Amino acid sequence: MEDKRFAEWHGIPRGKIDWHPTIDESRCIGCGMCITSCGRNVFDFDKKKNQSVVARPNNCMVGCTSCEVWCVFNAIRFPDRQYVKDLIKRTGLLKVVKDELNKKLKMCEGV
Repeated sequence: MEDKRFAEWHGIPRGKIDWHPTIDESRCIGCGMCITSCGRNVFDFDKKKNQSVVARPNNCMVGCTSCEVWCVFNAIRFPDRQYVKDLIKRTGLLKVVKDELNKKLKMCEGV
């Protein structure tokens, strides 16, 4: 089950954002690096295949590619990073993020 904390990304429903890892089964040796390193519980392990599986794709942080970096067998891929940049431009997300930043800065000033 996907984590409700990750249901949106800066107000955009996560299900509308096509960003998550895919695993090349021909390369995955089941080392578990992705499972044990991902802090968002994106992966499960298929014991029969001895491989990782993307079980909760919408838990993946938009833009994160850490598991791809950690996979020494190059079994993990993501969409082109330009997808996220285009999403930010297309949705006007920079204004939303700037508003979020200003709120955080004001909270820090009050401390």
